[in-house]
Amino acid sequence: MELKSFSSCSVSTSEVAHVGRSYSTLISSFRHKVGVRFSTHFQCRRDKAVISSVGQDNFAAETSSHRINGTNGSISRFYSTNLKLLDAFDDEYGGVVVHPDRLPSNPYTFASVLRLSLSQWKKMGKKGIWLKLPLDQSDLVPIAVKEGFQYHHAEPGYVMLTYWIPEGPSMLPANASHQVGVGGFVINDNNEVLVVQERHCSPTTLGLWKIPTGFILEAEEIYTGAVREVKEETGIDTEFVEVIAFRHAHNVAFEKSDLFFICMLRPLSSKIIVDDLEIAAAKWMPLVDFVEQPLIQEDSMFKKIVDIFIARLGKRYCGLSTHQVVSKFDGMVSSLYYNVIDNADNNCVGK
Repeated sequence: MELKSFSSCSVSTSEVAHVGRSYSTLISSFRHKVGVRFSTHFQCRRDKAVISSVGQDNFAAETSSHRINGTNGSISRFYSTNLKLLDAFDDEYGGVVVHPDRLPSNPYTFASVLRLSLSQWKKMGKKGIWLKLPLDQSDLVPIAVKEGFQYHHAEPGYVMLTYWIPEGPSMLPANASHQVGVGGFVINDNNEVLVVQERHCSPTTLGLWKIPTGFILEAEEIYTGAVREVKEETGIDTEFVEVIAFRHAHNVAFEKSDLFFICMLRPLSSKIIVDDLEIAAAKWMPLVDFVEQPLIQEDSMFKKIVDIFIARLGKRYCGLSTHQVVSKFDGMVSSLYYNVIDNADNNCVGK
């Protein structure tokens, strides 16, 4: 939705009224000049009055009125200072999303326009307001907070703030509650597991040979994230087979929850190239030696993951393979993870 503004103008006393004319005549003349509808109950005081928005252009004007006393009566002179609303569009839930690349650059102008926009959106019955402020306009943040906006989330290039207009608790969705990690369980034809020792690790995991792990990127699939992490840390090319298990934990980092998907991958290469920034060492380790590590045996979760992996190798367990599906609800392609078992040989069918 494009928001349009009209140019500022002033109307002299000779153009709008002379002594003895009624205020209705004065208002009618001013309306003819600038095309703005005034209420007939307009108060001629030294204050500010908000003029209603015009048509479907969704802009508004803030006008200061000044009263000047004359000898035989009073003459009113109006100076109009027109401020358009913040450039924004409606979302599908009755809210407003402000265009982040069309914000006023001047903080004082932003403060006035924001205040006027909120007033207008309240009159229009809007609900949630989304205000994304770029890093190079961070000086606008305290202004928005002063008007009642709250922090929602932040990224390297911006901070997102929200404002809930209706009374009662906000119905806007909360910030992302989870981080998502992946681990790649890679085993070759020699029954060797691809393992790494991280360069930066906690004292409790010092000396542990573990599977490659990491976080998935924004808009990245779980299975592609696992393949990428293994490649980055070890240089080994792989292909995704299944998700064999996942862990759900809470209060992991900055009070966020954590989803960790363990993926079974098939190696497509064998030469290891270590990522020196993250990894201290990497190697192919016999599965028996991997399982017998004290830290594996003493940790119930690690031990269970290994047990599941061995059961999958023995075809006593099936993980979740990925299937691309399209839902009519949003028309988007999604990855649905599930398993299919071939009853003939009790083997997992990946497709």
